[in-house]
Amino acid sequence: MAKLIIFNKPYRVLSQFTDEANRITLAQYIKTPNVYPAGRLDYDSEGLLLLTDNGVLQSKISHPKHKLKKTYLIQVEGQANRQHCETLLNGVQLKDGPARALSCKVVSEPTLWQRTPAIRTRKTIPESWIELTINEGKNRQVRRMSAAVGLPTLRLIRKTIGPWDLKGLGPGEFRSEATDFGYAR
Repeated sequence: MAKLIIFNKPYRVLSQFTDEANRITLAQYIKTPNVYPAGRLDYDSEGLLLLTDNGVLQSKISHPKHKLKKTYLIQVEGQANRQHCETLLNGVQLKDGPARALSCKVVSEPTLWQRTPAIRTRKTIPESWIELTINEGKNRQVRRMSAAVGLPTLRLIRKTIGPWDLKGLGPGEFRSEATDFGYAR
């Protein structure tokens, strides 16, 4: 059995244990030795990050060939609608190739933790939320996809990776579990 840590990465925390620029890293939260991130989550993104002590499981979670689904909540600048989602489902062209959502829907504002600093607001520009699922992992892909349909991302939270989710975890909190390679829970 492999050790798996399910971590709710806060905003402005690096998805690594060291940083020469002295930014906040996983080391400030995770004291378990010999675990490593299975994939990445941008410094300015929040939410689910998985860490494991097993290299094979790490690859199974993070390598693009395994096409593990990842679901995100995206706060965007502008009023998202069904047409935006249909475009994302049909695919958009990014500089490094096409990208397509597996599912997309406009959702009402979710109940979430407060982010520090808070998201900027503009009185004349509406904000809305999208729930988006992909099975790729290009650099900053979700942000680039929303921008491609005219909806710049204001806040990005990963809520699931495969069978794992954030349930019950606030920012900076984690839970550990043992798992086999069939993702049994």
